[in-house]
Amino acid sequence: MSAPLSMYQASVPVFLRALRNLRHVLEKGEAHARGRGEDPAALLQARLYEDMLPLLRQVQIATDTAKFGAARLAGVESPRFEDVETTFDELYARLDAIAGYLRTFDETALQGSETRAVTLSTRTRGDLHFDGRGYLLGHALPNLFFHVTTAYAILRHHGVPLGKLDYLGPAA
Repeated sequence: MSAPLSMYQASVPVFLRALRNLRHVLEKGEAHARGRGEDPAALLQARLYEDMLPLLRQVQIATDTAKFGAARLAGVESPRFEDVETTFDELYARLDAIAGYLRTFDETALQGSETRAVTLSTRTRGDLHFDGRGYLLGHALPNLFFHVTTAYAILRHHGVPLGKLDYLGPAA
């Protein structure tokens, strides 16, 4: 019989995989724009719909969700990023920095986090209160995948030749 799934296994490796695959689809998007003689920076401002955030913000929010997710579960402060990226290279550096930060967490750092109180302050809904399990499963993972999926969809909508396996990445 296998051991129960730990909070670490359900979070950090999942965050890392999502961000690795996001980097991959961004690389394909940048290459596609360059191959067509287009300015890749224009793609970073692309949206699915006019009232939705552009690709650049989708990536920033996805990375924030992953770093804050691990930090909140571990009960530690997360590093802050100023959201000043304007190029693909700057987004890649951000993705790499967040991946490096996530790799600082291990099973021990998240032990007991399923019952840790997590409070998330929001602009529109006030403070949201979770236990760690509820935060991970009901907020952090859905939010991460929303923004990664939206980034993928923006790129796909703008003609980048992506498929499901680009989104899913290699088998773990």
